[in-house]
Amino acid sequence: MKVTLINTADAGGGAPAACMRLLKALELKQVDVKLQVQEKKTTEPRVKIIGDDFLTKLRIRFNFLYERLPFIWFKAKEKSLRFAFSTADAGIDITNQPAVLDADILHLHWTNSGYLSINNLKKLIETGKPIVWTLHDMWAFTGGCHYAGDCDHFTNQCGNCWMLRDAGDKDISFDGWLRKMDMLGAAKNIVFVTCSNWLADVARTSSLLKNFRIQAIPNPIDIEIFSPKNVTDTRAKWNIDPKAKIILFGAANILDRRKGITYLVDALHRLKNNYADTGNIEIVIFGKNKSFDVTQLPFKVHALDIITSQNDLAELYSLADVFVSPAIEDNLPNTIMEALACGTPVVAFNTGGIPDMVENMKNGYLAEFKSSADFAKGINYVLTLDRKDELAANARNKVLTTFTNEIVATQYMAVYQSILGNE
Repeated sequence: MKVTLINTADAGGGAPAACMRLLKALELKQVDVKLQVQEKKTTEPRVKIIGDDFLTKLRIRFNFLYERLPFIWFKAKEKSLRFAFSTADAGIDITNQPAVLDADILHLHWTNSGYLSINNLKKLIETGKPIVWTLHDMWAFTGGCHYAGDCDHFTNQCGNCWMLRDAGDKDISFDGWLRKMDMLGAAKNIVFVTCSNWLADVARTSSLLKNFRIQAIPNPIDIEIFSPKNVTDTRAKWNIDPKAKIILFGAANILDRRKGITYLVDALHRLKNNYADTGNIEIVIFGKNKSFDVTQLPFKVHALDIITSQNDLAELYSLADVFVSPAIEDNLPNTIMEALACGTPVVAFNTGGIPDMVENMKNGYLAEFKSSADFAKGINYVLTLDRKDELAANARNKVLTTFTNEIVATQYMAVYQSILGNE
């Protein structure tokens, strides 16, 4: 069985990380697997690039700008939505790439940012090869948005998109929806996989995917890398007070509107003002941060930049007393799974795919959606709980019983076998 995973890149965000972890998991199961990308950032030999010559690199840059700039300049309703919508007008035909030609199964992941246009995706479908498409967000069944918020237009047909300054019945979201309907009309042997049960349920309500097979399979995680580390040693290494109560927050981009940092700011102030014994609390933040002023937070802050090393991440999770994720829209956040794997309880809103990982008051706390008060209550619950060891053990056990390489790879192999049998 030869499987070619297809993703825009092999590092630099949630979907690339999840895709690379799946590649490793399948490799451990002796699957002949490759990853076809537009931009290669790692040294992994199984990752294949479409080309590294000057003209190819120039075309990649052009496609990215061609797709993004018109939307940013003329279409996006506000600055926070500049990367929340992808038209997929530009891309590169990869049907003649060796890894694609040689594959028994094509396994699509996240292909935006100028990698594959909707027309390029249609050409892949028209090859007739069996396709598995893992959805890391809602884009495959919307007119272009990655997360729809409160909008449900995708259940009928898109148009009048709230993200657009020129919204109307025939806006670019309607055009995107029509092009995807045409694209999927050629699909004969395709299975859609979602990383969470929430996204599977939402996809089944969409007009574009409701008649396709949809199955929920989580992302895998390396339980050797992401495992509990010695707290004393890790705090000494990162210059963290060994006696402090550490609240950890991190994201690829901490100012991404979906990551909900404004709720965290409010919750931390509520924590300081309404609860006792908060004098020794400190905050550790990691991730891209262009403009967030950490002095808004009412506790001492250790502000780290982007952390690329998985071993460093595991140490940060391990030295924390609690990981917080105030995300208001998310599928199956890698950060939450990573924290749990390191035995660190998680406080998060009860939304999206997060309940697949966080069990309320068992391995963390699920706060009422968008309630900063309940979020603060959850943080206090974890920090003051007597049975912290039990909470930590439950966190680790959740990963061991649900998200390991072996468990996830076995589920995907069953899908591969079933779709090959449908040829």
